[in-house]
Amino acid sequence: MFKKILIANRGEIALRIQRACREMGIQSVVVYSEADRDAKYVKLADEAVCIGPASSLQSYLNMPAIISTAEVTDAEAIHPGYGFLSENADFAERVEKSGFTFIGPTPESIRIMGDKVSAKQAMIKAGVPCVPGSEGVLPDDPKELIRIARAVGYPVIIKAAGGGGGRGMRVVHTEAALVNAVQMTRSEAGAAFNNPNVYMEKFLEHPRHIEIQILADQHKNAVWLGERDCSMQRRHQKILEEAPAPGIPRRVIEKIGERCAAACKRIGYRGAGTFEFLYENGEFYFIEMNTRVQVEHPVTELVTGIDIVQMQIKVAANEALPFTQRQIQMRGHSIECRINAEDPYKFTPSPGRITMWHPPGGPGVRVDSHIYTNYYVPPNYDSMIGKIIVHGDTRDQALARMRVALSETVVEGIQTNIPLHRELMVDAKFIEGGTSIHYLEGWLAQHQR
Repeated sequence: MFKKILIANRGEIALRIQRACREMGIQSVVVYSEADRDAKYVKLADEAVCIGPASSLQSYLNMPAIISTAEVTDAEAIHPGYGFLSENADFAERVEKSGFTFIGPTPESIRIMGDKVSAKQAMIKAGVPCVPGSEGVLPDDPKELIRIARAVGYPVIIKAAGGGGGRGMRVVHTEAALVNAVQMTRSEAGAAFNNPNVYMEKFLEHPRHIEIQILADQHKNAVWLGERDCSMQRRHQKILEEAPAPGIPRRVIEKIGERCAAACKRIGYRGAGTFEFLYENGEFYFIEMNTRVQVEHPVTELVTGIDIVQMQIKVAANEALPFTQRQIQMRGHSIECRINAEDPYKFTPSPGRITMWHPPGGPGVRVDSHIYTNYYVPPNYDSMIGKIIVHGDTRDQALARMRVALSETVVEGIQTNIPLHRELMVDAKFIEGGTSIHYLEGWLAQHQR
């Protein structure tokens, strides 16, 4: 097992990894930008090294600075968390070539799954159902574009091959708008991801967003840890997640979970990963795979009792998974609300000084957050400042516990999206379960402030 791990990230995930290391008796090194000098995980780290100014490009995306820090601190492995360099195959390769262990998949796996076209082709070969669409990157010929779209059937969605985080997508409802939409998406993709390639898929009208959590080791073992329903979204950005997905028969989930685990064995995957699907009319359609730990991993941890971050570390250290698929059991229901420093209805960022922070407590309540009273939320990064996660024996109990937790939570000095979460927890359609990925945007349109 590793003696020292460098955490190449910030915010709540840096603290989450740090806690896993401490529990395992592993020392942690954190890198931080000048804007994060006073962060909790910096104060709690065994070692902390400032690697640059507030700009992500000069700090958390600065590969040479991160690897140099690992060298001077004698770290043995680097955990990238999520975001930043976590799905950057070049970074994973540089880490390995520099003599450190990358706590994640191989660079080859990241490259295959990071390109949405190659990922889809790999999943088709592995027998995982995919959304109908183009066979590969879209051609330049307008006539061929029209032919492909007619074969797929309108509406279609144009997606960036190297996209992610809900960016680089455009829905097209008519043939007249197709060519221009492809050109605009190409331009956006080239600017945002340095990859102008785009592809086409059928746009499903009322799908749910369901994802399957997997773990795979370096000894050809792979398991799936149930599913998460991440359908409550705005502009493709998740707001809250829950496990298991309400209303979907277990036999249907088990079938797709087994296919995901089999696909991991087929492609030689290692570490934690998430298969993301659209689910409509009883059918699953693969959309992408995230080759890292997810923001929403705690809901799976609470229903399975498995520490996903610790499993990432053990797998990277070449340990075999300590359980089989038959030993994994789902217990109860879990819900996670992402707490963002933003206007709850306009979604504009709200950085600044937190003058009061009082987290919730009680049975079945977990809070993953790096904030504290008098903490300054910098304007330079993602607006998420924490997550409230609850667990109950039933979904109704989990909903009740989340309502109580949100009512107890106090964040003063900045705006947060807690008021939105409080409203969603008493919304009749959400309580019923099974809302589509378009539900929240429709709800927001009807509840304009």
